Amino acid sequence: MPKTEVILTHNIVGLGGESDNVKVAAGYARNYLFPQGLAVPVSGANKRRLEVLRQRRAEREAHEFNTMSELSKSISKLIAVITMKTGDDGKMFGSVTAGSIADVLKTQFDITLDKKKIHLDHPIKTLGEHEVSLRLHPEVTTSMKVRIESDHPLPQPEAAAPGGKDDGKRDARVSEKRGHRPAGKAEEAKPEAKAKRAEKK
Repeated sequence: MPKTEVILTHNIVGLGGESDNVKVAAGYARNYLFPQGLAVPVSGANKRRLEVLRQRRAEREAHEFNTMSELSKSISKLIAVITMKTGDDGKMFGSVTAGSIADVLKTQFDITLDKKKIHLDHPIKTLGEHEVSLRLHPEVTTSMKVRIESDHPLPQPEAAAPGGKDDGKRDARVSEKRGHRPAGKAEEAKPEAKAKRAEKK
């Protein structure tokens, strides 16, 4: 397939940035890059545009660096929560991938991030908190926490109320005493009442 040399006028992922001189398939240049205004043929007139393109590239890269530096500060404080289906033994069905984390960042925090910037050594397959590395820019790296929770957590053992049984006994003893006191007073009052009746006679 014949190749042709072009000068890129825009950043194209996987190909190059503005002002880069690259070789591409002639058909790709003719049918896509040139009509879309993404590149121009190599010529004396176009080479004179290189300085302008380099300046534009430097400004774009500086803006990307600043944007990603700010994002890294925010994202490092976040905890993304992902709920996964688990079995009765607490083991997860499936795993959490970079794509899953990118989706959660979008839905929970409205942060759009290419999953390629999220670096996992392997998919996450266990519940709990995990530290995930992010490469936001060639010069900006950070990390964030991802908490994996079960869709039906295991029931927690109920903690006994502090001194629950003792409190019941104590209440019972108090009520018993309260119950006896009036009876005792009533019994004590009976002899006095007899005496008063005897005086009247």
